[in-house]
Parts: sequence; C-alpha cells; structure tokens
Amino acid sequence: MEKSHNQLNDFPKEQVRSAIQQGITQAEAQISNKINSTHSYKIRNGKRKIIYAVSTVAAVFGILIGSSYYYPALASSLSKIPIIGSVFGDSNLIGLIQAQKYGLTSEIGESQAINGISITLDEILYDQNKITIGYIIESEKELGEFYLGAGADFTINGELPNGSSGGGGYREDIQSPTIRTAIQDITVTEDMPNAFELGLILHGENGETWYFSTPIKQITDIRKVPIQHSENVDGINLTVTELSIDETGVSISYESSEEGTDFELSRAGDIEFLMVDQAGNEITSHSGGVTGNRLKNSLVFKSNKQFDPLNSNVTDLRITPYLALPTGGGGVVFGENGELRELEFKGDSLQPVEFESFKVKITQ
Repeated sequence: MEKSHNQLNDFPKEQVRSAIQQGITQAEAQISNKINSTHSYKIRNGKRKIIYAVSTVAAVFGILIGSSYYYPALASSLSKIPIIGSVFGDSNLIGLIQAQKYGLTSEIGESQAINGISITLDEILYDQNKITIGYIIESEKELGEFYLGAGADFTINGELPNGSSGGGGYREDIQSPTIRTAIQDITVTEDMPNAFELGLILHGENGETWYFSTPIKQITDIRKVPIQHSENVDGINLTVTELSIDETGVSISYESSEEGTDFELSRAGDIEFLMVDQAGNEITSHSGGVTGNRLKNSLVFKSNKQFDPLNSNVTDLRITPYLALPTGGGGVVFGENGELRELEFKGDSLQPVEFESFKVKITQ
C-alpha cells in the first residue's frame, strides 16, 4: 500500500502534458513538410499524413494507458468519460442506425453555448414520415431532468407552421450528470415541402434560448405500396392509403374520422397497427404523431405510423388496426384564432372496437 501511495504522489503530470504537446507539435511539423512536397507524390504523402496523425494519437493514448496502470485514480476518471460518437449511431433505434449506415442523414455538428450549457445540433434525418433530430447537451453543472422540456419548436422557411403541423416525440438519454443526448421527432405533414430551411428554437428551464437554422432535404429512395383499405366500425371511418418503405423503416399512411366535436371523446385519433410478416414475426412499431381537425360536425385525423425496417426476406405483411385508448392525461387544442386550450381527460368512457386485418404484398 505504501508503495502504491508513493507512485500516486510521484505521478509525472508535467511530463505527460509535455509529451502530449510535443507529439502534437511533431505531427503538425511532419504534416506541414509533406504538404510542401512535390505534386507527383500527392497520394503517397496523403497516406503518410494519416499514418503520422494516427501514430501521434496512439502515442498520446499509450501515455495515458501506461500512466493509468500506475495511477488507478486516473484510470477511474477516464472510464467515466462518456464517448459520444453519433447520437443516431449510438441509439437503439434500428431505423436511425440504418439511415446513418447508408448515408441518409445530414451531419450538422453546430454548437451554441449559453450560461455554461452547450447544445450541439448533431445530425438530422428527413424521411417519408418524420424529421428526426439528434442533439448533444453538455453543461458545466449538473442538469435537471428534461432540461429542454419537450424539445424544440420549429419553423419552415422562417415561418411557424399551422397549429396542426408538428407533433412527434422527444427523449433524453443521460450519459453523465452533465452530459446527455436527445432525439426529437417532428411528424411530416402535407404542408411540408421536400426541401426547406428548418429553424429550431430550444428553451432551457432557466430561460435560455438556443436558435439553429439549417437546410434539409427529404430522402428520395422511398418505395410506395398503394393499399386503399377502408372500413367503418362503430362510427369510426378508417382509410389506409399506402405503405412507404425505405432503408430507415416502414410507415403506414391513413386517415380516420368520426362524428362529434369533442376531441377527448373521439376514438378515431387513437388508432395504431399491428404488423407481422409471412412467418408471423412482428415488425416493431414506433407509433407516430397524429394531426386532427374539426370539420363541421366531424373530427378528421391523419397520421403516418412508423415501424422498423423490413428484412430482405419479407414478402408479405398482415396488418391489423386497433385502438390504443388512453388511460389518463388530457391534451391541448388550437382554437380558430390560434389560441391554445387545455383538454381535460374524458377517455375513461371510451369503448374498444375490432377492425379487420388486411394483407399487403411486398415486391422486392
């Protein structure tokens, strides 16, 4: 124990700092020399530059690893540093991992810091049914739970969308007391163009406001499978229009309606789908935001429900609509003049119904 204690006190901090700085300086000098070499060795020298950079990094980490062998406290500290590569790539969402794998995401990497809190707009995916945004949140002090509330408000080409646009979801994953990542979904609606300037406005719980703006474009390699399945069950009209398939996942587009004027007493906005392939394997659902409008004496809803990507061996799908009735909560509604009004929960009186299943042939 005494020997270990002496090694801890004798840890060469200044030598480590000096060695790291010396390695970086040498690498910069070597790279500079190679850049000034003759044109005929351009490719060869490019390779050497990579080797030099990697060697320097390896030397630095070699110093750290070697030092941690004699300095357990340093090893413990290093093990607690979160390594964040890509918010999408490090997530557990297959669709986002696939999107990054096939180069469908836009890497942004823009950071803004206010009051010791830095937010990085990491990357964005704009697919057939949603815009997905990845953030990295870093703070000098410990952050409270859901520091950014429900995520960002957004604009389309500098204009706020109408009250029925948007929706989706927001979640934060804690990496450490001062670092977390977040993923936000914005539901794609008919008034969203295929390409536009996306503005994001984030609010911290202490009044901070972060603004980001970036051009985005919807991915184009999307396969549409027309369905046109319609049914009326206990006053609920349901029309499933099409299935969309790409590398990021599958989505079901539908419209539903029901007579009435009270959103809280309507069931047409609570429709979800069970999807299984020809072997009975369930395709994982990620739900999706719903937009609703009051038209005369009816309530009309539209949505794109989202699922994991399909395996290459899937040839047929059986899809079963069902009601996912709320068990508590409430909601908000936009009035005719744009005012926001809270809704009390009345869903405990709603009754379930049974819809018909239908099959969809998938051609590879």
